[in-house]
Amino acid sequence: MLRRRGLLALAGGVTGGVVLGRPAWTRPAVQAAVTNRPVPQSTAGLIRTRDAISHVQTGDVTPTGGVLWGRSEGQGQLHLRLTSGGREVRTQVGPAAVDATDRTARIDLSGLAPGREYEAQVWFASAEGVAGERRTVTFATPALTPAATSFAWSGDTCGQGYGINPDAGGLVGYAAVADLRPDVFIHCGDNIYADEPITDTVIEPGGTTWRNLVTDHVARPAQTLAEYRGRYRYVLLDENVRRLHASVPVIAQWDDHETTNNWYPGEVLGDDTTFPYDEERRVDVLAGFGRRAWQEYMPIGTRHLLGRGETGFAAKGIYRKVSRGAHLDVFCLDQRSYRGGNDEQLADGGERPAALMGEEQTDWLIREVTASSATWKVISADQPLALAPRQERDFDGYGNGDDGAPRGREHEVARVLSAFRAAGVRNVVWITADVHFTAAHRFDPGRAAFTDFDPFWEFIAGPLACSSFGTKTPDTTFGAEQVFAKGNPEPSRRAPRPDQLFVGYGEITADGLLTVSLRDATGAVLHSVDLEPEPVGRRPG
Repeated sequence: MLRRRGLLALAGGVTGGVVLGRPAWTRPAVQAAVTNRPVPQSTAGLIRTRDAISHVQTGDVTPTGGVLWGRSEGQGQLHLRLTSGGREVRTQVGPAAVDATDRTARIDLSGLAPGREYEAQVWFASAEGVAGERRTVTFATPALTPAATSFAWSGDTCGQGYGINPDAGGLVGYAAVADLRPDVFIHCGDNIYADEPITDTVIEPGGTTWRNLVTDHVARPAQTLAEYRGRYRYVLLDENVRRLHASVPVIAQWDDHETTNNWYPGEVLGDDTTFPYDEERRVDVLAGFGRRAWQEYMPIGTRHLLGRGETGFAAKGIYRKVSRGAHLDVFCLDQRSYRGGNDEQLADGGERPAALMGEEQTDWLIREVTASSATWKVISADQPLALAPRQERDFDGYGNGDDGAPRGREHEVARVLSAFRAAGVRNVVWITADVHFTAAHRFDPGRAAFTDFDPFWEFIAGPLACSSFGTKTPDTTFGAEQVFAKGNPEPSRRAPRPDQLFVGYGEITADGLLTVSLRDATGAVLHSVDLEPEPVGRRPG
């Protein structure tokens, strides 16, 4: 199994109540995993041959399709044998996993049958036709007719210097999701923390030591494409992540830490970053690397990708609707690529609308949610709707701490909510992660400064594998009431503990009742609410 060096002489600064040790790079199995060199000896749980699969997963599974994604340790052709009920459905040869895509490849699955369980056997073959090891994943397509279904969500992985610690069970938040056995897992962003180093050791308040598995691409803030790619490979080393991906399809989203903290297009980083950027400070360049690596490592369809050599997303696609059958449509947002500068939130007193989704994506959201025939419309957002920033004037999201009329980016929220009300849209639930605590917020026009909307719920769950933060109270521009909240009660950031890692879980019965529960990684249910579906129809007049 993976080995770590012992406690090293400390170097670096103190941040958030922890001291970071210096990085190490001595593990043969990990060297092979992150540099594409063969493993010198057999290592359980990692890669054994040049044509081995280092990871496989499925994503964006609908009643009739989905995506199968894999990464090969060597360059090779992706192969798939798909079965259902013990019978072969098809065999398929996919694209080659080549260096230009960091040896990742995917197959867009189409023509699947609704409401069916599938088993996919996956392998890579060398140019000589020699097949490597085989890996099996399972998934189920949702039914088109009303049927029970479930979903889980969370976000925020390997932040604040806390990575994979085998002594602590690895990334146990992912194990908690796998134990729930949801039909789909929605990762609400911060799949990696590209902007924060992961070192051998973190010294906790009180002097205890957290020990990380480390690789050479996590030692500093990512500033090259290789370093961004290495961050994703790092997470995939964890056995809990592998177990989840082996049986649960993913809907992948991104947020800021896939690039750098609280970034926006056009930003240039200064000297005030928590960790130094000594090679590249132009965020558009960093975001190009981050986008490319995200595209390569997430199980999303090829229609969401640009051609080889490109660095951005396709003009449309990363924000998308994923149909999960008669009772559930998931609307996955991109609140990074189209935003204006964070300093625009309250420009001109906030009277001028400022962008977080941008006009085109906002139009799409209104149009697609209005047209949805699913019982429940779940909007997966990068960030909560009504929480003010922790740092003064670092307006990264919608909230600004002002209980009055909409200002800045809040105009975008007001437009969406008003449009839903005018169209008679019912049964909308917002979910997110981002803020490192869990909460249930009920939005009601009876408590709001802006009243042209129907009541709805927002549920927050995270982190999966980071420090938890203290809770915050939402402002009441849209009438948010914090019905429940739990976060870190201590002033210092500490190592991830199972009772401070949070996961959301939604269960929909065959007749449409939605039960949303907020849980921690011990499996404890912290808060639960039953939501009866309302009849769908256009509001008269």
